Amino acid sequence: MDHLIKFNALIKGRLQTRYKRFFADIELDTGETVTAHCPNPGKMLGLLAPGTEALVTYLNTPAKKLQYRLEALKERGCWVGVNTQWPNRLIARAIEAGLIPQLAGYNAIKPEVRYGRNSRIDLLASGHLARPDTYIEIKNVHLSRSAGLAEFPDCVTLRGAKHLLELIDMVHTGFRAVVVFCVQRHDVTTFAIARDCDPGFGKAYDLACEAGVEFIPVAWEVSPEGLRFHQELTFI
Repeated sequence: MDHLIKFNALIKGRLQTRYKRFFADIELDTGETVTAHCPNPGKMLGLLAPGTEALVTYLNTPAKKLQYRLEALKERGCWVGVNTQWPNRLIARAIEAGLIPQLAGYNAIKPEVRYGRNSRIDLLASGHLARPDTYIEIKNVHLSRSAGLAEFPDCVTLRGAKHLLELIDMVHTGFRAVVVFCVQRHDVTTFAIARDCDPGFGKAYDLACEAGVEFIPVAWEVSPEGLRFHQELTFI
């Protein structure tokens, strides 16, 4: 079965600049320059060189201030998804399709369920015959500083560390907790925590591992056609 999630028709162009976190000026192949919504508040380390090839969606929604949305940028010949609105949907689809064996066997998957200290879990999986309810946190990944290696995070993420500590609490309460790293690029085979980018997240990761929180990195192939499940990565 071809597990492809299709984009709406994409338009090719080149990045001119990204600014104020959520704005990106793109010169389309037609020669027109547009301002696109950049649905990624992170540093996007390694992707923002002027002239980088880009893919944008034309929204055609008059109510929106920006009519274009940035979907992907090309690095080292590989399209890299930058839209952080995709990972939750991608991982939910992958679980339902049985593409992540560690998360098979659940009868129900609910998004955005409140838990912990005023937080929401990305997915809550329930109804497994042999496992407790499972709290699934999803992290978007694009960073690759070395060929074949994906890394997270690309900057300090206090929110990310907080999520790991809250998942530790859920494990101590008797639930299962899993972090899925959704890597939106297919030119990688291994995965690591970028401790130099955020030592605090690295410490929280160590505590979570010791407590029994599970970590699963999976890669997707991004193309002008859409997003396709690629493979699970080896954690190093």
